[in-house]
Parts: sequence; C-alpha cells; structure tokens
Amino acid sequence: MTLKFTLSLGAGVLALGLATAQAQEPLKIGVVSVLTGPAASLGQQVRDGFQLAVDQNGGKLGGVPVQITVIDDELKPDVAVGKVRSFVEGGKVDFVVGPVFSNILGAIAKPVLDSGAILISPNAGPSTMAGKACHQNFFVTSYQNDQVHEVLGKYAQDQNYKKAYIIAPNYQAGKDSLAGFKRYFKGEVLDEVYVPLNALDFSAELAKIASAKPDVVFAFLPGGLGVNFVKQWSQAGLTGKVPFLSAFTVDESTLPAQQDAAVGMFGGMTWAPNMDNPQTKKFVSAYEAAYKIVPGSYAQQAYDAALLIDSAVKAAGGTADKDKLRAAIKKADFTSLRGKFKFNTNGYPIQDFYLVKVAKRADGKFQTEIAQKVFTDYADPHAKDCALK
Repeated sequence: MTLKFTLSLGAGVLALGLATAQAQEPLKIGVVSVLTGPAASLGQQVRDGFQLAVDQNGGKLGGVPVQITVIDDELKPDVAVGKVRSFVEGGKVDFVVGPVFSNILGAIAKPVLDSGAILISPNAGPSTMAGKACHQNFFVTSYQNDQVHEVLGKYAQDQNYKKAYIIAPNYQAGKDSLAGFKRYFKGEVLDEVYVPLNALDFSAELAKIASAKPDVVFAFLPGGLGVNFVKQWSQAGLTGKVPFLSAFTVDESTLPAQQDAAVGMFGGMTWAPNMDNPQTKKFVSAYEAAYKIVPGSYAQQAYDAALLIDSAVKAAGGTADKDKLRAAIKKADFTSLRGKFKFNTNGYPIQDFYLVKVAKRADGKFQTEIAQKVFTDYADPHAKDCALK
C-alpha cells in the first residue's frame, strides 16, 4: 500500500491519505504537533516517531489501514483549537495524538473529548488532567509533568546541594516543573524565575546566576529556549563552575544545535537512545536511517503511542465498541521502548525514571545516556484525586 500527502485544514496542515480505495474503513487519527517556530524540532520528532511505527506496520494499526492528519498547532492555543475543532467535527475521528506543550493540550482537550475521540498525549502531561480533571478517554504515553523534574530534585537532594537557582517558562508545564523539583529538593531556592515561552536572550538570568553563586542550577527550557540558554551559559563562562541539571533543556531535539556546549550536562527521563533492550536498538537504528537524526523522548513516546493504538485496536476488534477499546488501551499490551509500562487509574503511566547525561558518540553525534535509575515503578502524586477506577 502506498501513502501520499495531501493538503488539508488550511496552511501548515498535512493529511496522509490512502492512495487507493480500501474495503475496510480506515482509522482516522489526528497528530497535533508544533511544526513551526523555535520548538518545531520537538514537534517533528513527535510526528516522525508516530509515522515510523505506522510505516513499520505496513500503513496499518491493529490490522486496520490508517489515515493520518498532521495538524501544526503553531504553539498557539487559539490556532490549535480552530484546527482541531475543524478536524474532530468534520467527521468520525477515532484518535487524536498530541500535542507537545501543555498549554496546547489544555486548549484542545475539551473539543476532542467532547467529540468522543480518544485523546493520547505523547508528551504533555499536566497535573491539571492527572487529578480531578482526569477523563476516561484521555491517556498519556509520556509521564506526568512533575515527575521528570522530580528526578532532578531527588538527585540534587542526594548530592547534598544546599542552594538552587531554578528557571522555567511561564506556562502550566513550567509551573509543574519547578513544583516537581521542589517536591524533593529540600535546600534553599535562591530564585525561582519564570521567563516567556518565546524567550531567547538569557543574559539577565545568567548574570543573576553568576552573582547568586548557587550550588546547582535547575532549568526546564525546551526547544529553542534550551538551545540559546546552553550556548549563552557556555559563553558566560559558567561551564564547569556550577552543576547544571535540566529537563528538556538538553535532549535529542536540542543537542544538534548545542553540541559540545551540552556534553556532561544532566537531565531526567524515562528512556534514552542507549537503553539496553532490543526494541530500542531497532527503533534508534530505523529512526536514524529514516530521518538522519538521533531520536529523543518525543519520538520515542509518539512511537509508543502508535504501538498502544495498534495493540488496543487489535484486541478490541476495531473501534466500534468504545468500552472494549478503552479497556484494551488500559491494558497497555505492547512492548514499550522503555521496557516496563502500565497505566495508573488516571491514564498516566507507572514507570521507571532515570538520570541521563549528555554524551558525544564515536560517530560525532550527540545523545543522552542513562547514568542511574532514580525512581522505580513511580506513580504520579495526582492520581489519588482522579475518580476513575
């Protein structure tokens, strides 16, 4: 079967349609991701990771042909809502997969869930949807936002750091990140800084760090924010002077631009490209062959989202019986790239978390590598507030 690209839903939106008529009605899946602007490298990994899994399954998930519509949310909630509403109201939609950022998820969740479609987030995992606002049709193949940052807070505490400077963008995931770090770090927070989501100049913040002389810096600055921050960190002469811990500031989406400036910096994650299992080795090899870059967590989590859909549709015998489909999703009967994976009652995973470290490979490419396990079978702290069983 040959897939072809066709334009749909206006500028910046692509639909992958079937080239020939199919006797079986295809699964309709919308992949919502940021594909323009400084954060586009993150969104491209989500799109490509999901597509790779579909390609490896011969254009099918659960034995059913797939029709994928890729929606560029442009990292603008109003734009995302308009495009997503048009998609879910325009016909029968089975799944919406996405987005990258929590502010976009907060904007699109209601129209998607009200439509009856199942929403699977391959990255955004806000605390707001993990507790009282949990929904039977909402699942996450990444983590709850707080958790990755808790890895760094726990590590900072274990290292006996006493004073921390912490920084994040001013939106829900940024607030979750610093709350997560502080949940385990019991030392003094010298400054808690929130920057605009489109910030690119960090000279003022770096001057404050140099002046404050913290024992450790924790930064959640994804995409273009992280690229600029790390480059300016190096230019400011802070490399090697202050321990640098981050989540998503140094990862496979930013490393091609940061390169040597990021080597040795720590992050937190549930997976890394050097994870020692056969499914990861196969995935990394196939992704690099297809897209010429090292895959990061964004691609890995989207790939797992496709495998989750594949397993659930197969087990439920299609998508007609929503109760059976939901039950099949909850079982998570697929081999995750990260190894152990199961859903909690709130639709968020219970899984292991690791400290990862940036390294330069023998071939000159950069990747994160697992340094040590920090949490085992870790459930997020908000699941207790979810009414689902």
